[in-house]
Amino acid sequence: MDLDAVRTFVAAADTGQFQEAAAELSVTQQAVSKRIAALEKDLQVRLFTRTARGARLTIDGQAFLPHARELLRVAERADASVRPGRRALRVDVVNRRIAPAVLLQDFYRMHPEIELDVVTLDADTDVADAIAAVAAGTIDATFHAVPAQQQLPEAIKAARVINDRHQLLVGPRHPLANASAVTPAQLAGHRIWMPGLDRGNEVAAYYRELAAAFGLTIDMLGPVFGNEALLAEIADSPDVATLVGERSRYLWPDSYDLRRLPVRDPTPIYPLSLIWRGDNPHPALAELRGYFQLRRVDAPDGEVWMPAWIRPLRSGALTAGTTELAD
Repeated sequence: MDLDAVRTFVAAADTGQFQEAAAELSVTQQAVSKRIAALEKDLQVRLFTRTARGARLTIDGQAFLPHARELLRVAERADASVRPGRRALRVDVVNRRIAPAVLLQDFYRMHPEIELDVVTLDADTDVADAIAAVAAGTIDATFHAVPAQQQLPEAIKAARVINDRHQLLVGPRHPLANASAVTPAQLAGHRIWMPGLDRGNEVAAYYRELAAAFGLTIDMLGPVFGNEALLAEIADSPDVATLVGERSRYLWPDSYDLRRLPVRDPTPIYPLSLIWRGDNPHPALAELRGYFQLRRVDAPDGEVWMPAWIRPLRSGALTAGTTELAD
């Protein structure tokens, strides 16, 4: 059905005059008459009775009017669902507990007028799958570590935006529980339990290289029963710990008495990049990138460790490829 004709019908019904409808729609009165005639032919009914005083709806016209209004409302919603700036910016935060989700919430606090659709892709999604989702338009942006060997499609841009420092999470009976901070060398010989990371993605590759670099025992095997079960296990154990991101959000009962200890000298950091399509015109995407641009710092304080395979950091603008670093 011709929506212009439907829109013209509604305007004529509201004004009662083809001439006034033409003025409202910025078309000629002849165009209004042709659109109405075409709609009547399509519907095989008369919608108006023409009189000396104007146009009056027939019984069929009265029956059609509420449906015509609904057609226009649906068309407006359909348009808004895809038009840049009128639909929500869809951002994959990977996990609602970790740094991208925390920082995206900070962004929203600064820009509450921007509508966000915050999603998490499938748990098995790796950086290649996430890039494919951005390229396909399933999401507007995502956060992942981008290996140097990762091939980016021509339309895809990636910029380092988060250095997520590590902390050790331990229970009150753990030998390191009372330390103010720990070094990677001190973690050697202690079991670091991170179940569910035995997948062949960039996260698992990061922790395998970390373990190899400092002689750590990182146990990635075993079923995942959820964060609550993991925290309860750590609280009750004298020898089990796990690594968490500095910005990751965890809540536990006071009785657990868990401690988050900074890891230093060097500080392992998990470098996350914002990934987006360079030709995506959504204005909120530009705002999001600008937010991270303003937060940029040259490097984390002190000595840090990153895996050798991470895409190198170079100076430049956030708008052009893998360049900037924020913390």
